[in-house]
Parts: sequence; structure tokens; C-alpha cells
Amino acid sequence: MRGVAGAREAEEAEEVEPRRAPAALLRTLVTPVWRSLPWRALTTAGGVGLLLAATARLPDTAPDADLGQLVLRLTALTGALGLAFLLDDPARNTTETTPAGRPLRTALRLALVAPLTALWWATALLLVPAQTRPALAPATLEAAAMSCTALALATLAVRFTATPEAGRTMAIWLGVAAAVTLVVPNKWGLLGTPHDPYWVATQVRWAAVLGATLTLSAIWTPEPLMGSWRRSVRLG
Repeated sequence: MRGVAGAREAEEAEEVEPRRAPAALLRTLVTPVWRSLPWRALTTAGGVGLLLAATARLPDTAPDADLGQLVLRLTALTGALGLAFLLDDPARNTTETTPAGRPLRTALRLALVAPLTALWWATALLLVPAQTRPALAPATLEAAAMSCTALALATLAVRFTATPEAGRTMAIWLGVAAAVTLVVPNKWGLLGTPHDPYWVATQVRWAAVLGATLTLSAIWTPEPLMGSWRRSVRLG
């Protein structure tokens, strides 16, 4: 009986140990990942974005909600430009061989930055006067879609290039995409206003952008099997 009980305890210990390993690995990664975040780009974009939001308070009389919507769109775009740098990592080519895979490292970066981004967006909303502030749900949807587009571009760079710091290039592409939306008519574009007859369709398109970029980010985040096979061959 003692032998059977001992074998059961050993089996339970073996089952518990793999559960503890990811948690222990995650704790050891928090500090180095926090230090490796592109704080200069994030704080610069965040600061400029808040300054843009604060410009709505400059006129003696509060502007209308259309101007407030424009200000918040520019603020959200500025913040998204900073997020295009989120996955920049000078040590990327060395961390690829660590026990922590790319999905875990990416998820940790997102977990560390997401609360700060939410706080930043809430601050931006509060900086816009109440009379000028547009509806919060559509504005937040648009900001989320812009941010996820930036993250999808960053994920694309990590997946298909060997450049450890591609944030600047991805920020340029995001700016190009934003410029393209300026020439698209409101009937098919993303820059409609609540006064347009296409306002609901505009929000549907923003939701589609959000869903598409989240899906692409999820698809591109895992390391490609061929790359893993090549690394295993080199290490072997």
C-alpha cells in the first residue's frame, strides 16, 4: 500500500511541476521585459497625444463635438504610432532561443502596456471638454482599431523580418494608411461623422478593422514552424 501511495504522490508531483514552471518563468521575465519596452517611443507618442487632446480646451468657447471627434482621432492615431514600436527588441535575435516562446513574450508586453494605455486613453477623454467630447463608445472603438492595427503591423514585422527594431518602419506604414483614409469618400471610408447617413456603416467598418487586426495578430504571433525547425537543427 505504501508503494502505491508513494507512486500516486510522485505522479501528482509530476503533474503539478509543469504547472508551476510557466508561472516561475513568467515571474523571471517580468523585469527584463519591462526594461526592454520602447519607453521613449511610447512616452513621446503618449505625451504628444495628450497635448493634442488638451488643445480642445484652448478656445474661449467649447468647440462642437465634430471638432472633438477630430481631436480624439488624431490623439488615438498618435498613440497608435507609439504602439507600432511595442515589439521592438534589440535582443530579439538572442531571445528567440530562450525557453519563453514568442507568444509568451508578446503577451507579457501587452499585459504590461495595456493598463497604461487604457489609463492614457481615459485621460485623453477627460482632457476634452464635456461639451466637445463625442460619444465615448464610437471614439473608443476607433482608438482600439487604430491601436490593434499598429500591433498587427508590429507583429507582421516580427513574423516576416529579422529586423529587431522595425517600429519606425511600421509607424510610417501606419501613417500612410491613415493618409489613404483621407481620400476615401465617407460612403466607403472610416472618417464619417454622426451627421452623415453612413455613420452606422462607418462604425461597422471600424469594428471590422478591429476584428481583422486582432485575428491577424493572433495568427502571426506564434513562431513559424519552419523557423523553429531551422533553429532546432542549428542548435542540434
